[in-house]
Amino acid sequence: MSTIEETFTDNQIDALKILVEMIIPASEEHRLPSAAEERIFADILDTAQRQQRAVCEGLSALDVLSRDDEGGMFVALEPAARGRIVETFRRAHGKDADLLATITVQCYYRDGRIMRTLDMETRPPHPLGYDVDEGDWSLLEPVRGRREFYRKAP
Repeated sequence: MSTIEETFTDNQIDALKILVEMIIPASEEHRLPSAAEERIFADILDTAQRQQRAVCEGLSALDVLSRDDEGGMFVALEPAARGRIVETFRRAHGKDADLLATITVQCYYRDGRIMRTLDMETRPPHPLGYDVDEGDWSLLEPVRGRREFYRKAP
């Protein structure tokens, strides 16, 4: 038995799959899969396992909100009801929602197929780095001009 199966219940896996599909749906126009595509979702599960407690708390909160508002489990709700629950979840459990969104986006853009579709090299950013367009450095002036709020190291 794999560790993922021991860590997440079937309901939690199903809820996570639905949620990541909502975060990054498939794009027919750009021929991109959703975040629930098999290989991407396997990476999401593996990454989520490293933060198992926080992920489970977030998924549990989704179910609690679903029972309170709709009388059922998140996975059993209709798509429109799921959308309402996710919006409530984002407002009431911002930290959990941010974690789940971060894991989803991180794994999605780590997939080589997605990177190739975006005309990006399928390699890590280091040691070669990526070229970044020069920005407007004047935007940092308010930060540079503010008073120091930390102690200087000896």
